[in-house]
Amino acid sequence: MTHAIEVVEYDYTRIHKTEVPVQILKPATNINLREFLWSEDPEIYRILVESSSVEEARKSLFLYLNKLEWELLVDRNLHPLVESIAREAIRVFKNILSPRNEKLTGFSALMYLWRLAKYPEQAKFDVDEGFVYEFKHLFKAINGRPDIYPAKYAEGLEQVDFSKIHGRAAGIARSNYLDELARRIRRYIERYPSGLDPKVIEKRKKNREKILAVLGGTQDDWKDYKWHFRNVLKGKRAIRILQELVQGLREDDIEALAKAVEYKVAFGITPYYLHLFDLENGWKHDYQVRRQVLPPMHYVREMIAHRDEREYYFDFMGEHDTSPHPLITRRYPMIAILKAANTCPQICVYCQRNWEIVTALDPDGIPSMKSIDKAIDWFAEHPEIRDVLITGGDPLILTDDKIEHMLSRLSELDHVESIRIGTRIFVTVPFRITDELADMLGSYVEPGRRLISLVTHVESAYEVTPEMADAVYKVRRRGIMVYNQQVFTFWNSRRFETVALRIALKKAGIDPYYTFYTKGKWETKDYVVPVARILQERKEEARLLPGIYRTEEPVFNVPRLGKNHLRAWQDHELIMIRPDGRRVYLWHPWEKNIQLVDPYIYTDIVSIKMYLDKLQEVFGEDPEDYKSIWYYY
Repeated sequence: MTHAIEVVEYDYTRIHKTEVPVQILKPATNINLREFLWSEDPEIYRILVESSSVEEARKSLFLYLNKLEWELLVDRNLHPLVESIAREAIRVFKNILSPRNEKLTGFSALMYLWRLAKYPEQAKFDVDEGFVYEFKHLFKAINGRPDIYPAKYAEGLEQVDFSKIHGRAAGIARSNYLDELARRIRRYIERYPSGLDPKVIEKRKKNREKILAVLGGTQDDWKDYKWHFRNVLKGKRAIRILQELVQGLREDDIEALAKAVEYKVAFGITPYYLHLFDLENGWKHDYQVRRQVLPPMHYVREMIAHRDEREYYFDFMGEHDTSPHPLITRRYPMIAILKAANTCPQICVYCQRNWEIVTALDPDGIPSMKSIDKAIDWFAEHPEIRDVLITGGDPLILTDDKIEHMLSRLSELDHVESIRIGTRIFVTVPFRITDELADMLGSYVEPGRRLISLVTHVESAYEVTPEMADAVYKVRRRGIMVYNQQVFTFWNSRRFETVALRIALKKAGIDPYYTFYTKGKWETKDYVVPVARILQERKEEARLLPGIYRTEEPVFNVPRLGKNHLRAWQDHELIMIRPDGRRVYLWHPWEKNIQLVDPYIYTDIVSIKMYLDKLQEVFGEDPEDYKSIWYYY
């Protein structure tokens, strides 16, 4: 008995993608291509030069890659880890050569390679240095010479050879090796002080006194969250106060703030968060704190340019298309979001919802209780939903009565087993977590039936303070768990910086929950890192921590579809290198093993070379410390 096989042709025009501007090229005119690139694989150079057309080169390169792959499968006598990297690199190279992927992306990396080989003097002006660097490392990888081992922090350290030493002697030798490795890692971590460090605490006491003097507050006011709400820095007053208090405030930041105020671009800082700045000698440890709230000029200009279409232009996640009811967003079968406040006590520059948040503590951003009740009525009609995330904005700006009203109504729904509140209040105004609020939240915890948890957003160890730890303890002792979602940005992406955050979070009683790849929004290009960097961090830095410290999942948010796990290459493909050196990925939806849902094409906002150059320029980082980043696909 035979069975017919049905062949279904797919319409690739259905695939959505992020449209991002072409970056300004740093032409590869100063690179000696013969020594820098073609020497890594002379055979590829020969194929390209001898091919009379791009199509001829494509076929010859596929045959060459097949030959390399077969040699790996037979036996090239490589270390198994190196062999694995070579096989993956061959797969990626084939993807880049694929006509299908050229059609999907609108670019042909092969065409640029072909021109670089045949007409180098002209073609070097058509591609960025980052393009050449990408293929240099790809050539090294397919030939079993990836520039990975050893990592810079492990140079000179020799692993224990268990074939030559055994028993207690082997255990001692291994322990000595691990001691030295841990010492080296600690030196990295110590570059990122925590707000729990005694010296930092003492410095911030002085900051607090200066801020109170300028704002006319008392020590009692400082512990009153309502005082912080009343004194949020926004508008022209904020610029004057920042200029008075913050030394080293850059002219371009002042200009950007002035433009933001003039054109009503959302901006705001709480007095508490301002005291996390290094008011003197800034930009050494507080760069992440400053960049969290001081919008760069590029961001402000983009927000101004599209202010008349902001509601849709900046909606990267397509929330308009995933909202079945006012105030509700739903992307998954058992959870939905209730947006209870479309404003916050302070504004994060790269906020996902910058398309709907107008300003800090905007009265018009708080929905009426009638509209919230209608949204809860919707939850009552959908018993499939087990988990409700109350977010915004920041719902903890609401009064205790309003918060309790929502919890009370949701708790009446038998199918709702988990209620989460998304809030950054632990970072912006931790005094908002009063004993009364903690008692009320805890009263809705029913062991074995319903859990209440808070999900916060701490970006750096410098934001973790004794005040935060006290606020967390208040709710945890009432049976409420606290989780963190870090957004992985350029400003917190240095070697072992997120490791320092994880350690500080655990000390404060917060469990890491998600590490978010920054939304690929063009207006926030100053914050975005290449996808490869978050993959590298997870494998090479997070992995060195004990398991209870690295409990979060690294994810990419696919527009309209939801979170995609970044750990597994099976959930995404590198399909093209653009002439400006940026990588293009095909992201698979979370439903991939359930339904044939269309994937999504995303282009890195910055290339790896752009990122490494910026790390060196801004922080003085050594690109060699990140050399393995090229081999994370």
